[in-house]
Amino acid sequence: MQLYLLFLLMATATVLSPGPGVVMTLSNALRSGRRGTLGGILGVACGALVVAVISATSLGVLLATSAKAFTVLKFVGAAYLVYLGIRLWRAPSLNLSVATDTAADRFRNRFAEGIAIQLTNPKVVLFFLSIFPQFIDSTADYGVQFAALSLTYAGIVVAVHLVYALFAKRARRWLVSERGGRIMNRTAGTTFLFFGGVLATAQR
Repeated sequence: MQLYLLFLLMATATVLSPGPGVVMTLSNALRSGRRGTLGGILGVACGALVVAVISATSLGVLLATSAKAFTVLKFVGAAYLVYLGIRLWRAPSLNLSVATDTAADRFRNRFAEGIAIQLTNPKVVLFFLSIFPQFIDSTADYGVQFAALSLTYAGIVVAVHLVYALFAKRARRWLVSERGGRIMNRTAGTTFLFFGGVLATAQR
């Protein structure tokens, strides 16, 4: 928790990077306006909390008692951040498909879609399984730290996706353009490479 600012930066970079959740939010905004994105955005945030709870119940005791587990997860997380960075450097611009509204485009359906996207998104799963635990102090109250960091991440998800939704038309033109997509991907890629190096040198 002494590295809370670093957690904010790393979580924000993770959420900002183009991925399935961003594509869903932009597509919903272009299809139904900003109000039409709320279900999906809240679903993405709740999906992140579900993944966080799963990671907490399976890793909490292990990380508190095993230095070897900490080291393994540290390098898994660092390697995945480096992988994300390289992949984003090489990735093309986003490909958005915009359909017309149908009766199925209701709040609950988009909410469920958002949860499903997070539960099947390896970026989110690995963030909580291998990166998130590095910010937990095993000598302090685990529950309080877990709640604070999980809710922080969910709050960042809502804030970032609302910004994407607010500027959907402008963001779409920029993100799908060759220049905009390249800048976005390489900025995010460089950020992940940096965080991968930071995480690899972290001490218990």
